[in-house]
Amino acid sequence: MKPETIEISPKTAVLPARAWLVVALLCVVGCLNYLDRIMITTMRDSIKAAIPMTDAQFGLLTAVFLWVYGLLSPYAGFLADRFNRSRVIIGSLFVWSLVTWLTAHATTFEELLATRALMGISEACYIPAAMALIVDYHRGATRSLATGIHIAGVMVGQSLGFLGGMIAENRDWSAAFSVFGLVGIAYAVVLAFFLRDAPKSVEAETVVHNTEEPVRFGEAVRNLFSKPAFSLLLLFWALLGVVGWLIVGWLPTFYQEQFNLSQSQAGLYATGYFHTAALVGVLVGGALTDRISRGNPRGRILVPALALCIAAPAIFLASTTPVLVVAIVGFICYAFTRVFVDTNMMPILCLIADERYRATGYGILNLGSCIVGGFGLYAGGMLRDAQVSFSQLFQVATVLLLICAATLFWLKSKTNLKSEE
Repeated sequence: MKPETIEISPKTAVLPARAWLVVALLCVVGCLNYLDRIMITTMRDSIKAAIPMTDAQFGLLTAVFLWVYGLLSPYAGFLADRFNRSRVIIGSLFVWSLVTWLTAHATTFEELLATRALMGISEACYIPAAMALIVDYHRGATRSLATGIHIAGVMVGQSLGFLGGMIAENRDWSAAFSVFGLVGIAYAVVLAFFLRDAPKSVEAETVVHNTEEPVRFGEAVRNLFSKPAFSLLLLFWALLGVVGWLIVGWLPTFYQEQFNLSQSQAGLYATGYFHTAALVGVLVGGALTDRISRGNPRGRILVPALALCIAAPAIFLASTTPVLVVAIVGFICYAFTRVFVDTNMMPILCLIADERYRATGYGILNLGSCIVGGFGLYAGGMLRDAQVSFSQLFQVATVLLLICAATLFWLKSKTNLKSEE
């Protein structure tokens, strides 16, 4: 089979004036995106005291969000390809912030479940559109760093999830939803004045987009899957989703059982140290990739592949050692190197997909990661019920990481890359 040709944008392209402003604006949106979705998990006792429900029902509040979010991601991405990306982002922020505010007024489990489903619908529109808008502005030498900075904003939102539980303890569970819902609505108004799509001269190289036929969903999906490299990337992202959800979902319990730690100590090691390392990793990974890709056209694929080759043995060592410090260092190493992939996923997709279908493509990748990753998380629970140890589970994660690394190396070897010059 003839290798696919992957084009890389010129590294010498001049950035538009708003390029870094857009990244800064979207960092705040990314932070709100993850804060609004995750803070409910930190106020379990407060919510159950106000709205009686079983633990299974409480778990369903997060699960229904993930399922709706994942299933709608491809079409949500298509909206950003079909229409104005910045308007899709602003609309998504406004609607999910409104839903966040409405969540504070839920009085029954059914109402709370409905708001979580609505949040899944509205938030699904954000990430594909935001990633596509960032790479529209940043072509070549700053692309990976720009996406990494945005993901850093997302990670800050994850880290601030504890605010929900803190506010719930000191006031009421609904207070956090009211506050952050109103903050998001206000910020959507601010974005309406400052956020714009990339200029035509940057967004297209030779084609004037306003003379093309409108993008159609079926056409976008067919075009993406006509490229074997995209299917390979989808497989890669889905398998990596299994690893990610497995480790994030079960790491606190692993620390508790393996080293007899308290809940607070385990939480600190599994989230505080872990997410701090990941935050540094996306910034270092983005800057390093941009630097290497100037001289190596395959750098955006090679760097994350090599990073996974470091992450895999780090997990194996951390999950088998009887020494707590070694385990902490191992999982910190995994968190730092694993996110080299996150900061490069959209840049890699840009090397494969037609630029008209980038947001749709990222939405499809999101679907694979959410659905397969969710099943992986559930399967981990089933294996735990069958008395499979955490060490064994994380060793499976090690193998999957090595498969992911091999998939990226295969992708690199099966593609011909044009010079960035």
